[in-house]
Order: sequence, then C-alpha cells, then structure tokens
Amino acid sequence: MTSDSPHKPLPSHKAPPGTLLQQPTEAPPLVTVSSSALCVMTDFRKVPVATIGPTATLTEATEAMIKRGVRLLLVIDDTENVIGLITARDTQGERPIQLIHEHGGRYSDLQVRDLMAPVDAIDLLDMSRVMRAEVGDIVATLKNWGRQHALVGETDPKTGANRIRGIFSATQIGRQLGLPVQTFDVARTFAEIQAALSREY
Repeated sequence: MTSDSPHKPLPSHKAPPGTLLQQPTEAPPLVTVSSSALCVMTDFRKVPVATIGPTATLTEATEAMIKRGVRLLLVIDDTENVIGLITARDTQGERPIQLIHEHGGRYSDLQVRDLMAPVDAIDLLDMSRVMRAEVGDIVATLKNWGRQHALVGETDPKTGANRIRGIFSATQIGRQLGLPVQTFDVARTFAEIQAALSREY
C-alpha cells in the first residue's frame, strides 16, 4: 500500500478487564408451511460440513457432534470422498449395545465404520427439486422416511461429479417453527411439527 493510498489504519484500544463475549441476539427466522425449503436447509456452501473418519471411536464421534452442535456426521476417507454417515442415534442409542451383545467387545472398541450407514444406502434429495419445494414438502418427506435428517445432493454441471450440497434437520425445522424440539423420538418430533404446521391452516 503506497503512502498516497486512500485507505488508512483504524485506531484501536486495549481490551479492558471484564470484557465479555457477544452472544447471538438473533434466532433463526421463523418459517411457515409455505416458506421456501431453502429457508430451513443447512447449505454446505455457507456452513462447513461436519465430518469424521471411519476409524474414529463412537466416543470421538459423539464429542465431535457436541462440539459442532449437530446430530449427524458425514464419514469421509483420506481423499475426502463421502463413504457414509453416522448419527447421534447410532452412537448413543441401542445399536452399539446390540452390536456388543451380538459380537462381544467393549463400547470403547467400537468405531464409526462399525455403525455408519454406507454411502450407497444414503438417500439424497435433488437440489433442483429442493429449490422449488416448500417447508411442508420437506416435513412430509422426513415423516415418510421416519428420519430426523435428509441430505441434499447435486451434480456439478462442469465435471459431472456428485456432491452433497446440504442437509435438512427435523430439529432445525422445529426450532425455526418456534418449537423446542430436542429429542430422538421421531414420532414425537413430527407430531410437534405437524401440530405447528396445522395451526397455520
């Protein structure tokens, strides 16, 4: 930057004792049944995706979810290809207990690859359809699947490569509807969301 540059350094001051952190003051915008589905989609172009490797332990996966504030991790290999996904239900629900009961071992020995859903079992919603969908359509899809999450995929128009573009979360949708949805109980989650949506008719 030359001496005749129009840009000037800003003045500063020392942080005083007792300085606090600014906490978020804005909640996610409330949505309605007819809002664009994009309003409730976590877009991986804007928010870094939460990932983990296949050899991580279930404890490490749970800690990673807590740290990121999510309930699903995409499992990637050394070349960052998606090879599966794992949810909080997988790491903290009945499945680990059943696996130990059937095959022996300890919880601490279980790895992500033991319980993850492989990539060829992952259902993807097409981004082009999501762009034309409404929140009610996404709720109906999740309810039909009986799942807390739905991933969104798209194809790179230049390379033809498939990629995961974003994710829908029943918890996030509930939060944006103004509901305190914090549960693994899929039926209860959708009952609460459906009740909120029905009030709009």
